[in-house]
Amino acid sequence: MPVTVVRLNLVEPGATPASLAARYRAALEMAAYADERGIATVQTEEHHGVADNWLPSPFAFAGAVLGATRRIAVTVSAAIGPLHDPLRLAEDIAVLDLVGGGRLVTVAGIGYRPEEYVMFGVDYTRRGKLQDELLETLLKAWTGEEFMYRGRTVRVTPRPVTRPHPLLLVGGSSKAAARRAARLGLPFFPSAHLPELEAYYKERLTEYGTEGWTMMPAAETPLLHLSEDPDRTWAEHGSRFLHEARTYASWQSADIRSAVRSAASTVEELRAEGVYRVLTPEECVALGHDTYVLHPLVGGMPVEEGWRSLRLFAEEVLPALGG
Repeated sequence: MPVTVVRLNLVEPGATPASLAARYRAALEMAAYADERGIATVQTEEHHGVADNWLPSPFAFAGAVLGATRRIAVTVSAAIGPLHDPLRLAEDIAVLDLVGGGRLVTVAGIGYRPEEYVMFGVDYTRRGKLQDELLETLLKAWTGEEFMYRGRTVRVTPRPVTRPHPLLLVGGSSKAAARRAARLGLPFFPSAHLPELEAYYKERLTEYGTEGWTMMPAAETPLLHLSEDPDRTWAEHGSRFLHEARTYASWQSADIRSAVRSAASTVEELRAEGVYRVLTPEECVALGHDTYVLHPLVGGMPVEEGWRSLRLFAEEVLPALGG
């Protein structure tokens, strides 16, 4: 059966506190519904200081999802590693691992928005070294043993339930990220379909004498929205898809590679491009993909429209996929 994912980033341009509270409650209800229906993963992410209210606290949200569900995995993809205090993050993930019974998956990247580093007073030019320190600290902390950290002896408790440690992947689209993952014996999560980078990672595994594996997006990994009338959905809500696409594009420099990067500047171009797709249930089944990523609340989508998309996927697509 294909891997099924519900992506939730809680974006809502022009939101009020009341409307955002309703959106967060709906997202948790969607996660519980997805869990009941057998969807594999809820995916969330991290961005800071964004005018459209992009989720800045993925681990707090992950904890809420874990508490509202029983089986579904919760993936933070990606956490911006250098913006986190290594010891506090080790504690937070350990607690979430215990709460969720090992269902939390963390992809650690270094981000690509210098303004986020400025916001937290972190030196953007040191992000690689900070990421190394973070990952090394997490792996030591989760042993439950004492270790040296910045010149002092520390110990992190409680230990997580997952052995040898909670699932932690290194994300990125650079050789530096692949080397980092291989050196530490961690799985590698390329941010796009990059077979040459996967091959480089495997070469570095051999060089370092470590073991690992790659979780890489397929060559075609569209973000999906389900509708009985795609034309209507594009006409009524195309601006929401375009908002997210243009926001992402404005953040990413030419050397950043992403599976969901769009070059569209109009709704018509976005629809033709195929990064975001609005499909009928029959069209969705016919894709024949290994991974289906549903994005029900994309770009501030009204909650009721998001629910229509999720229900169509769960009730009409999932059974046809073998769920």
